Amino acid sequence: MNASPINTGELSLAGKHIPVVRRKWSMTQDAFDAFLASLAEDRDSAGERYLEIRNNLIKFFEWRGGPFPEDHADETLNRIAKRVFEREDLRNPASYYLGVARMILFEINRERIRQDQTLREFPAVPINSDESESQVTCLRHCLQQLSADNRELILSYYNAERGQRIDSRKRLADKLGIPVPTLRMRALRIREQLQRSVKNCNACMAN
Repeated sequence: MNASPINTGELSLAGKHIPVVRRKWSMTQDAFDAFLASLAEDRDSAGERYLEIRNNLIKFFEWRGGPFPEDHADETLNRIAKRVFEREDLRNPASYYLGVARMILFEINRERIRQDQTLREFPAVPINSDESESQVTCLRHCLQQLSADNRELILSYYNAERGQRIDSRKRLADKLGIPVPTLRMRALRIREQLQRSVKNCNACMAN
């Protein structure tokens, strides 16, 4: 899944606050209300149903080893709510929820493969073949601590094949609307930040 910015927020239900994840499409209160109305006529019953679905989705991602299962459960609900708000007819809601969750899991796994390929050639930390798995785990963990924009920048910066990196970085700089030297400096700062974080992580795992 591309690392799009994640903004957490809350929506109101019977005086309580329900967590949601806001991505490119933000779930508004009106969209949330429409989604609840699609679950049950009674708002309290709809709220209970919403939380039941959310808990089931969290378990779905947990059982399949998905990272950040709560975030991905919320993203699943956001995508479904968008369809409801756009008045798409969900003829089999339970099957639809599962289909959306599976698609998100596919995106997660695809992104994980992409990250693994990049991380094993990542210059921030030399990968020792004897401890490669723990080091990659540390590096992935530290990447998740970066902002979504910085994480996408550093992965994109080092993702291209060696012979294509110059052109790839020019395209990345154009996409960001900055000169290549500025891009290089940003990548350097992020890499140095990662080096410090991974060093601390490795030290903790060794203890």
